[in-house]
Amino acid sequence: MRCTVHSAVNETLSSLDRTRRPIIGITAVVTQIKFAIFEMDATFVPQTFVQKVADAGCIPVLLAPQPGVEQTVGGLDGLLLLAGPDADPALYGQEKHEKTGWNDKVRDTAELALVEAALDADLPTLGICRGEQLINILRGGTLQQHLPDIVGHDNHSPGGKEYGQQKVRLEPGSHLAKFLAKDVVPCHHHQVIDQVGEGLTVTAWSEDGTVEAIEVNDHPFAVGVQWHAEESDDDSPFVALAEAARQRMSVRAR
Repeated sequence: MRCTVHSAVNETLSSLDRTRRPIIGITAVVTQIKFAIFEMDATFVPQTFVQKVADAGCIPVLLAPQPGVEQTVGGLDGLLLLAGPDADPALYGQEKHEKTGWNDKVRDTAELALVEAALDADLPTLGICRGEQLINILRGGTLQQHLPDIVGHDNHSPGGKEYGQQKVRLEPGSHLAKFLAKDVVPCHHHQVIDQVGEGLTVTAWSEDGTVEAIEVNDHPFAVGVQWHAEESDDDSPFVALAEAARQRMSVRAR
């Protein structure tokens, strides 16, 4: 009787797991906001990212950049690493360039621990802009701290609130080549991957040779894009993350 009950419970839990929506963790930032008449520090994620995840059929969960945030990985089905400030150059053994901006060292430390735990757990992961760069830094790679010094133009970050537009060339057979619907992407960055980290493969380049995407070798789905996918009407990166999360859920439910 006891075995029968346990079997029924396990079957029910398995059924629930197959029907629930994937839970996607989204890295957040602590910043000052104005709310009504108050100004306060808040843990913040732009709604654009939240909506993209929700539109892909997933449940977005905000991850505050606090020590121990990597412990959330066991409760997630996927991870979205957001754009943000320049990473501390000391993390990849360089002095700070005069054009490198303010560094949030607390966020750097928390997110690197989170990325490491996610990759170790084969958690489907999508990194955007800074998120892509953190994956590279974690694997021992470096960044070019001011891209215009190398390419001689500001097309990747035209200034102000405007986004640049870059045409990208994709590596055949890569995750990106399988799902990306458009090869012209919006960008807003002045830093870029320089030396590629261990166990990573470059899978997209812009026409001036800038690294635009990386993927983690021998991982079900760990993709980093330099461009701002949330500003594109091509939602395929978020849909692909959601599908990878569903596939992982299906395997774990068996």
